[in-house]
Amino acid sequence: MELLRDSIAMVSLAVLVAAVCARAASSWLRPGFPRLAALLPVVAFLAATPLAFTSAIVRGLAAFFLTWLGVFKVILLAAGSGPLDPTLPVLVFVFTAALPVKLRCGGPGAAGVAASKVKPVSPVSCAVKVAVIAAILHVYQYTDQLHLYMRLALYGVHMYCFLDLLLPCIAAAGGALGMELEPQFDRPYLASSLRDFWGRRWNLMVSAILRPSVYDPVRARAGKAAATMATFLVSGLMHEALIYYLTLRPPTGEMTAFFLLHGACCVAEELCARRWAVKGWRPPPRPVSTLLVVVFVTETAFWLFFPPICRDGGEEALLEEWAAVASFFEDAGRELIRHASDVVMNSKVETCTLYSLTYRKLTIYDCQHGHNNPVNYVTIVVSYYITPCLSP
Repeated sequence: MELLRDSIAMVSLAVLVAAVCARAASSWLRPGFPRLAALLPVVAFLAATPLAFTSAIVRGLAAFFLTWLGVFKVILLAAGSGPLDPTLPVLVFVFTAALPVKLRCGGPGAAGVAASKVKPVSPVSCAVKVAVIAAILHVYQYTDQLHLYMRLALYGVHMYCFLDLLLPCIAAAGGALGMELEPQFDRPYLASSLRDFWGRRWNLMVSAILRPSVYDPVRARAGKAAATMATFLVSGLMHEALIYYLTLRPPTGEMTAFFLLHGACCVAEELCARRWAVKGWRPPPRPVSTLLVVVFVTETAFWLFFPPICRDGGEEALLEEWAAVASFFEDAGRELIRHASDVVMNSKVETCTLYSLTYRKLTIYDCQHGHNNPVNYVTIVVSYYITPCLSP
């Protein structure tokens, strides 16, 4: 399986070295062009790193973690803002630079290492998501019999469950290091508006990066509507880059169109909300607005988001990789169950052997002390022949 043949350990070591170099350079230089020039090699390295992987799944995750979030964090570090700061401990700095996490803190520096614990990952929620992903991977065997929209719906649920399972686990690992991290998702299927969906519920790490790097600077110069459109434009362009890393095909512009459409709808939604408030009109009931958001996001994703991923053999390649992943975990699970069964059986045999030896010794003791019951002699003979058979 390509996912296992990739040298993830060596690439991770190289990323660690690059993050340490970025921390050292930023601690020596003040924010501005000199620091940016010193960090440009790190930016180039993070942009090229995903191409070291042959697995499309690993390549896509590396592009999201490093080429998008990592590069933006380093650029913000050059400007003296963002989640990275040279005063952070080395381990915390590397963890924050390489993974999609953000410290929950009021300011830069070591204060980012919070004393309180992160919200623990719910075992029930994780189990449900694992079960959903396992069921979807099983259904993938019959994709040729499913309607196109049903397949795309499965891909959307799979993507959400996978990210919502992976990112909180990474955050939990950060919590084990004493870091308090911001949440990644907040039940996006309950969003009451597009602004609520993109700004407060879906992939919050991306929102936390785009706000200081794009939204805030543009808003200060051109207003809120222009800042919103600029943020969605940058998000669309970065998604085009992610699709390139995932499929190794040139961008088509559909991802950019998808996010520009949602950006324009967010601007229109806010304008309508203001006018409704001025006229004293009540907003739609929460269930109605939530249903409208889910339907709009789903339909536009079917139209513009998934086609660049699925066309020209991309769908078949990804399904083949996920089938290999499922097969790997099935084999590993069967091997684990077989090993556990062997351990249990050996334990039972050892217990029976010990019991037989103990009972035989007690019977011999009784015979030696004058308890000449014939049953005792029979017990000695039987246990003498059975005990070797019970030995593992």
